[in-house]
Amino acid sequence: MTSPLHDEERGESAEDIRQDEESAERAAGLFYGNVNEFVTDRFIYFVQRPTAASGQVWCPEWYRHAQALHRLDSVWRAWEALRWDAGMGMSSWWLNHADPHLRALLDPVTGPFANCADGHQNPRPLPVMDPPEGLFFDQREPGGRDPFSLD
Repeated sequence: MTSPLHDEERGESAEDIRQDEESAERAAGLFYGNVNEFVTDRFIYFVQRPTAASGQVWCPEWYRHAQALHRLDSVWRAWEALRWDAGMGMSSWWLNHADPHLRALLDPVTGPFANCADGHQNPRPLPVMDPPEGLFFDQREPGGRDPFSLD
């Protein structure tokens, strides 16, 4: 549907509107098709390779570590969203996304690669025990009661 107002009366030229539409389409598109493309084409060049003296650990098989995969996927998606912000986008990406995730990923004690200093080691999940019967219920079902509520 076209506006009954001419372009001049709206205060926008047809070129302004076209550029706005292209910008909206461009922002919705991804530069990389998946997290692996981002890691192998860009991310590995941003990050200094850990050395023994750095006290950091990286695993070349990062995709075999669930925590690393989730963190790097988050870092990639944040990069995709923030790359369009010419002002503060990349600064925000480094400060709020890349730096905190890198500290967690490369930590030699608590990071997902902590056991991979001498080569990839399959991660082991946390141990859990079965909870008492009836403690949890399927919260997707309507009318369910929260066992932790005070009522």
